[in-house]
Amino acid sequence: MSGADDRRDALKRIGAAGLVLGGAAVTAKLRYDAGGFGLATPSGERQVRDFREDVGDGAVQMAIAKSSTDAAELTRKAIEGLGGMKKFISRGDIVAIKPNIGWDRMPVHAANTNPHVVAEVVRLAFDAGAKEVVVTDASCNEPNRCFQRSGIWRAAHALGATVVLPAEHRFRSLRMKGEVLDEWPVYTPLVNADKVINVPVAKHHNLSKFTAAMKNWYGLLGGRRNRLHQNIDVSIADLATFMRPTMTIMDATRVLLRNGPQGGNIDDAKDMHQVVASLDQVACDAYGTTLIGEKVENVKYLKMGHERGIGNMNWQQLKYVEV
Repeated sequence: MSGADDRRDALKRIGAAGLVLGGAAVTAKLRYDAGGFGLATPSGERQVRDFREDVGDGAVQMAIAKSSTDAAELTRKAIEGLGGMKKFISRGDIVAIKPNIGWDRMPVHAANTNPHVVAEVVRLAFDAGAKEVVVTDASCNEPNRCFQRSGIWRAAHALGATVVLPAEHRFRSLRMKGEVLDEWPVYTPLVNADKVINVPVAKHHNLSKFTAAMKNWYGLLGGRRNRLHQNIDVSIADLATFMRPTMTIMDATRVLLRNGPQGGNIDDAKDMHQVVASLDQVACDAYGTTLIGEKVENVKYLKMGHERGIGNMNWQQLKYVEV
């Protein structure tokens, strides 16, 4: 199955069962803007779900952890480089974590987020006082296999996270009012939260050239997403305009250098032992392109995100640290 395969078939395979792994269903309060689901917003105004915290001027915007081969330690150091999880998560928060769990692949293939990175984010969120931590994605391949074979189901559930498999009833139509994404089914567990942490894996993509933070929001959508591939860069920019996460944690512990996004040949991936924590999803992706030898200017959605004011594609201009 290729990256162009739509997710509807995968959702239908799990049907109305709506499996919830590791705990009760999501009960988070809604954080919609004044329009809300199915309601009109002022003409021409894009909808935004903003989960960011005000960290003040002069704060570190990106932390690049390289000083270990242990994925959990790298994750912890990267988040500490931004000031620590307690700077972003408050006691009682319901936190949604969005890894890439798109593919029926093992961690060695580097097609999904490293389960140890996801687990450490879960642990730190609970340590910061989170009431509930939800881990979910709308997979490309059959979700049950993706969640298990990636190792993410087991790793997150072991720490008490609520692991949610996608089902059609969890999507609600929303008028996003983007250039490509107008009205579309949106995956509610990822917007029904107090805080949202994006945890992508850095890798090559055969259509968009690179995928990590901004492209990872494709897992927010239901319906026939393959239609968006005809204008993939604009659709990625629309999604990143819509979703402003609390934080992005980019897994670059092992990076898929070619034949992405699905991969399958372990020789296509390389151990790089890096985790990047960022408050700027555009800058995070711009740095990520350097890991696969791609030029920032060749990744069109980065320029679009920069021009829209989502973030800064010139990541070296930000205040960043290496830890």
